[in-house]
Amino acid sequence: MEKIVKVALDAMGGDNAPGEIVKGAVDAVNENSNIKVYLVGKSPRIHEELKKYRYKSEQIEVINAEEEISCDESPVEAIRKKKDSSMVVGMKMVKDQTADAFVSAGSSGAILVGGQFVVGRIKGVKRAPLAALMPTTKGVSLIIDSGANMDAKPEYLLEFAKMGSIYMEDVVGVKNPKVAIVNVGVEEAKGNALVKETFPLLKECEEINFTGSIEAREIHSGQADVVVCDAFVGNVILKLSEGLSSTLMSIVKDGMMQSLRGKIGGLLVKPSLKKTLKRFDASEHGGAPLLGLNGLVVKMHGSSKAKETKNAIIQCIAFSEAKINEKIKEPVSYTHLTLPTNSRV
Repeated sequence: MEKIVKVALDAMGGDNAPGEIVKGAVDAVNENSNIKVYLVGKSPRIHEELKKYRYKSEQIEVINAEEEISCDESPVEAIRKKKDSSMVVGMKMVKDQTADAFVSAGSSGAILVGGQFVVGRIKGVKRAPLAALMPTTKGVSLIIDSGANMDAKPEYLLEFAKMGSIYMEDVVGVKNPKVAIVNVGVEEAKGNALVKETFPLLKECEEINFTGSIEAREIHSGQADVVVCDAFVGNVILKLSEGLSSTLMSIVKDGMMQSLRGKIGGLLVKPSLKKTLKRFDASEHGGAPLLGLNGLVVKMHGSSKAKETKNAIIQCIAFSEAKINEKIKEPVSYTHLTLPTNSRV
């Protein structure tokens, strides 16, 4: 019998909640019979949205939560005080194993705090990174960390490289994934203090396939499967990529509409262009999981709509089948790291 993957979805999180979030949940269960979604949030508002759609009632259940956490609140205070918020209630469902995963487009800070203190980190894991997939000419690369730990240490980046390698191999299916660290040049001597101190740790680690440094311009060509960096760098890379893709698409469309020849040409290339652009659409990849936790927590973009929500929910099937957290527990030996004498601790 096919396993039912249970996903607790924060119905009140994000710029387009609850409307687009609820629609994404309905789309997900209508496409997959092996998913059950718990819509967590203010019950009357959720039921009002659900009235608009047809779905199998046994696949969607509403869990009432009277409070919401906004992006302008202190993450620590919000998680500590708002016990009846959609975010805390949903994460507790993962902790209690009522749900297999928690998905939210809400406050990034609150998700990171809640993930680490409500769901909890795997024993020995120092920091939980956000792992975001970025489209490349060869498929996808994993940007880790993409938003969780703005100030990192060399041993954290080594953890990220190990967890990212496990993710790419067991979830994405890339055998012996290539690992690289983001740098301003490919020479080993280049980089800031963090990169210089992390490089030898990655180079000496036998558990990963470390290939050296990678410059930002090389990421989209797929030269590395796992791209290691601190969250500040990773988040800048992701947002620049998203903005550039959107701008280029707008320029191409405007160019085609400026003449009759362009319009005719546009009609001819539209099917191929649409297929190509879809490969570089970040919304196709759902959300970014927080790796290294005792349960699955997935962060969606704050502006996520139904499509991103649906894909993030479906993504949880692959995470569940791969048993990613269980695999991280075994081979990643964090407590026995040997650091160079000049490393920061």
